[in-house]
Amino acid sequence: MAEGKEVLLTKEGLKKLEDELEYLKSVKREEVAERIKQAIAFGDISENSEYEDAKNEQAFIEGRIASLEKTLKNARLMEDSDIAVDVVSLGSRVTLKELERGREFTVTIVSSVESKIRDGKISDESPVGKAIIGKKKGDIVEVEAPAGIIKYEILNVER
Repeated sequence: MAEGKEVLLTKEGLKKLEDELEYLKSVKREEVAERIKQAIAFGDISENSEYEDAKNEQAFIEGRIASLEKTLKNARLMEDSDIAVDVVSLGSRVTLKELERGREFTVTIVSSVESKIRDGKISDESPVGKAIIGKKKGDIVEVEAPAGIIKYEILNVER
């Protein structure tokens, strides 16, 4: 993410990121520090896989903490003024129909840091997200996929 790029978050997304940051700082850091301390107590760290694993985990955790802090520093909570009621935007719950197969599904549009396809939350930067942002109920959009162009009809937009 570019330095200073604003990240628009839902209340739920902001809380989730803040909770993860707190957990990493207060719990995981301590756990890994303890693992490193125990590995050092075993003696020679030059061939100690426990020590190496703990140091790698420590690096990962510190990287994630830095990433979360940067995201939260640039975060702005989505407000009602950011939301047009009948237009697909961040926070919209959208029901789509894949025209070729007739398959219907519902997704919620969220920022890229909140997306979780398994929970039906897709990023506004994903191909489907980009295609439907700014559109209304009844619009037909085309999404380029590896298998070709997929056409969707927007059946419903809700908050």
